[in-house]
Amino acid sequence: MNHRARKGSKRWIQVAVNDKASILTAAILESLGLPGRMKIEWSSPVGPHYREHRDLAALGVMKAPSLRVDLDSFWPRRGPVWDALGRTDHGDLLFVEAKAHIAEAASPRSKATPASYALIQKSLEQVRAWLAPRSRADWTGTFFQYANRLAHLWFYRVQNRLPAHLVFVYFLNARDVGGPARREEWDAALTLLHSALGLSRRHSLRRFVHDVFINVDALT
Repeated sequence: MNHRARKGSKRWIQVAVNDKASILTAAILESLGLPGRMKIEWSSPVGPHYREHRDLAALGVMKAPSLRVDLDSFWPRRGPVWDALGRTDHGDLLFVEAKAHIAEAASPRSKATPASYALIQKSLEQVRAWLAPRSRADWTGTFFQYANRLAHLWFYRVQNRLPAHLVFVYFLNARDVGGPARREEWDAALTLLHSALGLSRRHSLRRFVHDVFINVDALT
């Protein structure tokens, strides 16, 4: 069970979903190129418990269609925990990752068991070959979290033909954690991240990956 967070990206995504959903919804719909009159039904992190979900539970709370390809064949259980989950009026499935400071863009290498790690590595190499065929970067390394979120988008979109979108919400002026004040700071960090992964900003799934920037001053 989760609770109301006191600081950082968890706090601000909870505020955005529960208290200022109109701001978050408008920013995401604009990024998706959808009419502003549309709605997003948020499944997580909804109060009072603010639960976050992963794996099939994440699909379940969004009432997603059944998978054609078994998730267990692609990724070990206890996969990525999504910071927020939503569904548009058109049935678009929104998998949201939130960041409040630049250090969050980096992540530790996977600590999975040898068997689980082998499956993760195999799947990441498959996705890398699809999205960045010239890359020889190790996607289980420094930017593993970004890579595994992108891999899940590929699994849902390409393997299962679900209307999935990966939404990165980057907060500005998150002073509680020393976050950046300007979008340009995030842009510079993301350029480095993409370069490290050998990933073109115009890869084949780029139109389903959305970078949304929200000033926390608008949420308070």
